[in-house]
Amino acid sequence: MKSNSVSTYKTSLINNRRYLGNKYKLLPFITRVVKDQNLEFDSFADIFAGTGAVSSAFTDKQIITNDLMYSNYICNFAWFGAEKYDAEKIVEFIVRYNSESQFPENYMTENFADTYFSADDCARIGFIREDIENSFNNGDLNKRERAILITSLLYAMDKIAKTCGHYDAYRKGAEFDSSLELYVPLAEQNNNENNQCYNMDANELVKSLYADLVYIDPPYNSRQYCDAYHLLENVARWEKPEVHGVARKMDRSELKSKYCTQSATEAFEQLIADIKAKYILLSYNNMAEKGNNRSNAKISDDDIMRILEYKGSVSVFSEGYKAFTTGKSDIADNAERLFLCVCKA
Repeated sequence: MKSNSVSTYKTSLINNRRYLGNKYKLLPFITRVVKDQNLEFDSFADIFAGTGAVSSAFTDKQIITNDLMYSNYICNFAWFGAEKYDAEKIVEFIVRYNSESQFPENYMTENFADTYFSADDCARIGFIREDIENSFNNGDLNKRERAILITSLLYAMDKIAKTCGHYDAYRKGAEFDSSLELYVPLAEQNNNENNQCYNMDANELVKSLYADLVYIDPPYNSRQYCDAYHLLENVARWEKPEVHGVARKMDRSELKSKYCTQSATEAFEQLIADIKAKYILLSYNNMAEKGNNRSNAKISDDDIMRILEYKGSVSVFSEGYKAFTTGKSDIADNAERLFLCVCKA
């Protein structure tokens, strides 16, 4: 815990967040493969970046992140953005947010009180998010400072939400025994000046992108991330849309991924064809026939190999692990595989 003249505060790192498919625990495996295969690269593109955990292992390179969800993009911009920021200012904002006690009714209290969060925490969340936006619009925050504060808020929400690690449903009747507390993200102040962060469809991005090493970690199954994390997406965007149903979800039609549908193989084939890189590194687990219909992988191993081998020479590496999922999973021999494609010149 740090201290300053005003108060104390806690700090957070990029991995201090629960997220479906998070590869943080697999970083030793991923970095070992990259090292053992003697891959020479100066730029690393993570085009389905999620939390940015994998990119965090390659910060000595130019980092390019991308995610279709704005809530992930804004967090990646906080951690990897090239823009400088004022660390003392971030501390001052977060200490003030944590010390405030009176909040007016707002979008969050009107729509989410006593669902995923208590009414009091909803009031605090809504106040903080509105204040961040007003401060940015008034010129009191630059783009990266805004992103860092939003990231702090999203991480704080995730820590206390009455869910099972996602927002498909809240736990009815749960006791709200924790209150919202923002931590100061320990984001690097001097990232590579050539780092880039995108909020695009990966298939569109790669048409105009080059990186020496392109890392691909697409959704594996039919579970849409925008369904699991709609509330964090809502707060990150702060467009205050109407929400519907028991889970209080907004319209997410523009955020649906092709990789969670029957067109996943076709989308993957086009993606690989359009990539311009020395190396392609694909993460894809072996759930093709092991789970239920929702859990089964959408792209078969045969299709993965066929598509990658057309692009270059392919090697496959495997590591068993226990994944964080939306429910209990005791699938035998659950393994994450890395498909390394050395692209044709």
